[in-house]
Amino acid sequence: MNAIDRPVRFGSVEIESPLILAPMAGVCDLPYRMIARKHGAALVCAEMVSAKGLVYGNKHTREMLTVHKNEHPLSMQLFGAEPEIMARAAKVAQEYGADIIDINMGCPVRKVVQNGEGSALMKNLPLAEKVVSAVVKAVSVPVTVKMRTGWDDIEFVAPELARRCEAAGAAALAVHGRTREQFYSGRADLEKIAAVVKAVSIPVIGNGDITDGPSCARMFEETGCTAVMIGRGAQGNPWIFEEVRDYLSGRTVQKPSAADRYAVLLEHFESLIRFKGAHIALREMRSHASWYTKGLFGSAALRERINRTSTVEEFRQVISEVAKCTV
Repeated sequence: MNAIDRPVRFGSVEIESPLILAPMAGVCDLPYRMIARKHGAALVCAEMVSAKGLVYGNKHTREMLTVHKNEHPLSMQLFGAEPEIMARAAKVAQEYGADIIDINMGCPVRKVVQNGEGSALMKNLPLAEKVVSAVVKAVSVPVTVKMRTGWDDIEFVAPELARRCEAAGAAALAVHGRTREQFYSGRADLEKIAAVVKAVSIPVIGNGDITDGPSCARMFEETGCTAVMIGRGAQGNPWIFEEVRDYLSGRTVQKPSAADRYAVLLEHFESLIRFKGAHIALREMRSHASWYTKGLFGSAALRERINRTSTVEEFRQVISEVAKCTV
């Protein structure tokens, strides 16, 4: 059995393969999670939500926890730095249907880290451990942690943080092989992910620079990780999960045609309309459309046309016209 044809267990939750959609703000809403599941993601992770927003009843935050019965298993990611607040928020997320609660210790964005949250927790390991412990005690579902290798290159804290998370009861860890200061520049450091794998006995999920079958194989081979988490490589590219599975299984990799891309783009758009309404769907689909059409002939001109659309009908017409030319 190769690396891809096996189930993976995180505590009480088993997923059918080690292919996971990473939580990405502005990407992993319900419509895209459903598409990713359809194309082979064994576990989907919702975009991160504020623990305080959940606890204090923020309407938008709670709407982000909408779950479809067909997307399970589902991981919901929380960010926050107050153990009690995180514990209360985790209870809410479990009530909304989370199969796994993930704690964000990797977000590099200024407005998050300036509050001591996200990757800033990697600078306060005792507090990070308390957060994990509080969440684990508050819920009955598995708790995982997503981290980076450290705040910067000066201190490589991921192995120590991983050990603390394991001691606090975490069921698995996801490690993005970059520091906070790198954001998304440079290359993911697979050696540092491998060091985390060696530091703990719970499953470690490798994350960073997985864009195709070969890069996924390299992540498994060089780190010894149990599973992989695909983020930016899945933007506008839900087929990556099928491609990785085929590559690691020794089958011929089938790339999506232009017609395939346009069809799923429209499927995604229609789903966004149903879920968020026409106004928001039109705005958000502009980013998604740029990812779906990247590298296609005439994509720059197409993006300009898409950005000028102001109604659902105009958007549909633009995509339909282009799609007809690919037949």
